[in-house]
Amino acid sequence: MRAAFVILSSDEAPLLEVALAATASEGFDGGLVIDNASSDATASVAARFGVERLALERRVPYTEAMNIGLRAVDADFVACLQADTFVTAGYLEACLAPFADGSVAAVAPKLVRTTGVSEADRLDVLDAAGMTFDRRRKNRLVGHGAPGSAFEVAGEVFGVDGAAAVFRRDALEDCAVEGRVFDENLPGWGCDADLAWRMRLLGWRSWYEPAAVVHHIRRYSPSTRGDARPEDRRTQFRNRLLMIAKNDRLSDLRRDLGPLLWYELMALGYAVLVEHELLGGYVEAWGRLPETLRQRRLVQSRRRVARVPFGMQARP
Repeated sequence: MRAAFVILSSDEAPLLEVALAATASEGFDGGLVIDNASSDATASVAARFGVERLALERRVPYTEAMNIGLRAVDADFVACLQADTFVTAGYLEACLAPFADGSVAAVAPKLVRTTGVSEADRLDVLDAAGMTFDRRRKNRLVGHGAPGSAFEVAGEVFGVDGAAAVFRRDALEDCAVEGRVFDENLPGWGCDADLAWRMRLLGWRSWYEPAAVVHHIRRYSPSTRGDARPEDRRTQFRNRLLMIAKNDRLSDLRRDLGPLLWYELMALGYAVLVEHELLGGYVEAWGRLPETLRQRRLVQSRRRVARVPFGMQARP
């Protein structure tokens, strides 16, 4: 049973150095740094830790970079990390234990907020205890903003947050569409939610393991959304619509039609009256819809569950 890690770094050498120091001590069988066309010391940091570096010639979105990296790693289990995630001792062992259940595709660690790389920067604030979708088809980080001591019970969750998670290789290959794990038609925020939804459609389960702790510098979340760039908020808005078009089905939509329609009307009104930049999300979604519908046919033809468990989350 071999486990490897993949870390994406985009001009983040100071963060990467700390992230690699923590990850390298966990006993992984291999590792890879995806150098996303960095112009800083990313190459020398990877070399210092003896970790293979895959250098991309041009800066690409997370979806494309991670797909390239996942194709380059040969292991039974793959930890997907980023330069701003810092694992703690025992992370790998704790994450691998739930895979004894052959239906578990992904394991979410306990993400705790930090503002930097030192211990003094760590906050007693929970970042995420996995991911869930509600009946409005809004994905959210479970426990975000709760005390760091909360959510100490392991259990099944809807999905895992893309900041840090361990995946079963067989599940990734099963859920890939035309060889791509992450949907490159959904660059930016939400691609991890799309993967979580797709895993559910194909009958795989996700697990939350609080014994695996990762400190994370969160750059976009409900608590930081107000400071985010308009284009990032528009991307998140657009990708949610595309996920619905790709993954939902008519019977599920009928069941949740009330809360879903109410939310869509409120979202439209908010975009018209407050965040005008969100209106461009409708236009962008329309432009990407043909590819989304093409992928929908590929995904829905393989659907293995009758009902998706919206609302599933870890217990506080």
